[in-house]
Amino acid sequence: MLRDDIIMKIGIVHILDSAVGVPVLSDCPIDMGSNLCDFLKAHIEKVTESDDVKRCQFSEESEVMGLIQGCRADNFVETSKKLCEKLYAVMNANIDIPAADVAVVVFSAQGTDYFGFLKLNYKSSYTHATRPTDEGGNLNDIILQKAILPAVGQKLSEAFIVNLSDGEILLAEKKYDINGEKRPYLSELFLECHAPMSQKTKLDIVTRAVEQVNKKYYGDEDAERKMEVKKAIYEELEEKGSLAVEEVKEKIFKDSPEMQADLEEKLEKYNMTKEVVEPKSEATIKKFQKQHLTTDTGIEITIPMEEYGDPDKVEFITNGDGTISVLIKNIGRLSSK
Repeated sequence: MLRDDIIMKIGIVHILDSAVGVPVLSDCPIDMGSNLCDFLKAHIEKVTESDDVKRCQFSEESEVMGLIQGCRADNFVETSKKLCEKLYAVMNANIDIPAADVAVVVFSAQGTDYFGFLKLNYKSSYTHATRPTDEGGNLNDIILQKAILPAVGQKLSEAFIVNLSDGEILLAEKKYDINGEKRPYLSELFLECHAPMSQKTKLDIVTRAVEQVNKKYYGDEDAERKMEVKKAIYEELEEKGSLAVEEVKEKIFKDSPEMQADLEEKLEKYNMTKEVVEPKSEATIKKFQKQHLTTDTGIEITIPMEEYGDPDKVEFITNGDGTISVLIKNIGRLSSK
């Protein structure tokens, strides 16, 4: 969901600061000026375009679902208050959940209406402050401000967007300590929805399982084998835009049914043996775009995957004494940073 496609309709901001003891709720919608609209659109885009987001559905018992389904222009303010009062009660009972301002918005994108709930967690930063002195002068000071909102370029860690036509939820959440256990409180205690794994989490699980199987059979010192595995994953993502577990298994471990079986066993516990992972964010697959090498003498080499796969650009030579030489070819210009 891109910011240029978003049309803001109405919004309101409530203050949920646990240190205050009560939520500070607004009685009026905010003025949707251009700067504020740009701020909210930027955060909506970052949430919806992230591979960290989970696609969920409300349970039939969800109180939040009932409130959002019944939200209209004439009860928008009261609906937003009830949602924030419910969330504040959860926050107040669990001190690890961070304080925040909450922007509740209704907007449309490409002809579909959405209900947005953006939790703008506070961060601390320094700013200036001016106050008069007893002598009638002016004192400029620097103070610590503990309720700074996330910047436009920062991705929110907690938010949800509800498609008002089909009820699908796009959810970004974090786990916090709830009664001594790390839990995703937004989905479990507030929304009451089933939250499957995000695309980023799925990709991390698959790549970690592949690395574990590879290490079991090849050890931790076979750098060339590690690079080949990374290259195979990169090629799948680059060519198809997705990572099909069955295809990757056969491509990376094509000569070893035992390694394929080991990988399948590791992924069975996540019900991912038939999974097709489809990341869409460049940031998610960034780590596969380069090979990072470090020698035992401390030399670091970073090779883009396009160059790594080209024998006219990079060659790895195994010497007679077992050492490895890296030959970088056809360099037109060297620069130093």
